[in-house]
Amino acid sequence: MVSTSEQLLQDLLELTQANLNAIENFKNQSKDILNWKENPKSWSVLECIAHLNRYGDFYIPEINQKIANAKHKSVAIFKSNWLGKYFSKSVAYSENVHKMKTFKAMNPLHSNLNEQTLETCIYQQHQIIELLNKAKHVHLDKTKTAISISKLIKLRLGDTFRVLIYHNERHVKQAEKVVQMAMKRVVENE
Repeated sequence: MVSTSEQLLQDLLELTQANLNAIENFKNQSKDILNWKENPKSWSVLECIAHLNRYGDFYIPEINQKIANAKHKSVAIFKSNWLGKYFSKSVAYSENVHKMKTFKAMNPLHSNLNEQTLETCIYQQHQIIELLNKAKHVHLDKTKTAISISKLIKLRLGDTFRVLIYHNERHVKQAEKVVQMAMKRVVENE
């Protein structure tokens, strides 16, 4: 994937804003809806969001540190490589999204969660927006970050943002579907 650095950051900024808006809307749901699950192994809305928070806890400090210590100034073009394309495509949302096995440390199943989970994620989305704005001044190819599954694998900063934000979108959409299913069940049971 080759695109302008400016366009990539703008697209990711818009996607993060859409994710943020959706998460803000979850605050309008009842505690019952936020904790409803289709079955014991599926995630509730709050579990979907807690999963994002766990990834944010890794990626936000990692990206922040790499931007702060970046040695190369921004350039007009961003070029993804095969690894960045692979990871971002594997976590991206699509209508016929395939299930993925979650690493145990990132699995919030059966966690004790409340509305603070949403507040944490909202705060993280604001941090990501801030980082996207800071990233306008650094080289998105030459600035590299570790990834959550291995400190040995490094991704280009542009790809790291894509992985993080596409992953966020994937689980925000999952949470929206859970809300729809939960509300349908509530209507059916009335």
